[in-house]
Amino acid sequence: LEMYGDQQGKAGEKCGDINFGLDYDFPTQTLRLKMIQGRDLAARDLNGLSDPYVRITLLPDKKHRLETKIKRRTLNPRWNETFYFEGFPINKLQARVLHLHVYDYDRFSRDDSIGELHLPLCQVDFTAKPQFWRKLQPAIKEKLGDLLVSLSYFPSNNTLTIGMLKARNLKAKDINGKSDPYVKVWLMFGEKRVEKKKTPVYKCNLNPTFNQTFEFDVPWEQIRDCSLDISVMDFDTIGRNEMIGRLMLGSRNSSGPQETNQWAEMIAKPRQSTVIWHRLKSGD
Repeated sequence: LEMYGDQQGKAGEKCGDINFGLDYDFPTQTLRLKMIQGRDLAARDLNGLSDPYVRITLLPDKKHRLETKIKRRTLNPRWNETFYFEGFPINKLQARVLHLHVYDYDRFSRDDSIGELHLPLCQVDFTAKPQFWRKLQPAIKEKLGDLLVSLSYFPSNNTLTIGMLKARNLKAKDINGKSDPYVKVWLMFGEKRVEKKKTPVYKCNLNPTFNQTFEFDVPWEQIRDCSLDISVMDFDTIGRNEMIGRLMLGSRNSSGPQETNQWAEMIAKPRQSTVIWHRLKSGD
């Protein structure tokens, strides 16, 4: 828990403060969290304001997350909402870390992080029903892992070939500290999904070797208009499969310069394979 002890953000980057209260009901083994308000939150919109909401998790469990309502156009939101975590014996609760992450809601793009805080619950005296004002820290960009991808294009038969070779250092999504990864690839034209392929699932493996190739039929004159949306997923027998990280490869809407370069090299050198390690990006 030391990593959460004294989080210093980048010097000078002020994210704002949040006010919340904690109360534990011993007979019913229920933790009550009251999200009260925010103060002087960082502006993330062009109008100098934000549309803040709070995403709440009890780490290490990231799958069950709760969210407050969105407060429009304000840097001093008042939420006054209560959340209940039921069935938590006090010893189990003290092994958890309360993670409060404030986001700016965006209708048309990814929600921006305003700031976050981690509170190890072993540090809380629940008999006192404490209330806190805490400073938000800039969100730590987590490492999700890397994916080795090969690309080639054969103009003679209009075949775009992508190879999912292997992944390394994938982020663990399961309680056992592992993931059960597989890769899903969509051929996209603009925003339209055209065709999907996926690898088998590799159980309990953060460094899987997939060695899978997929072929898509793409005419030469359309090669610059399409893209490949690649998601590394964690398979779950119960519940929803969770995204570990993703990439977009293409001429126009790729997820970064390295992804654009690999696509350009594939076009410049037809019939040859270009192989690159890509760092996975967040899918939120």
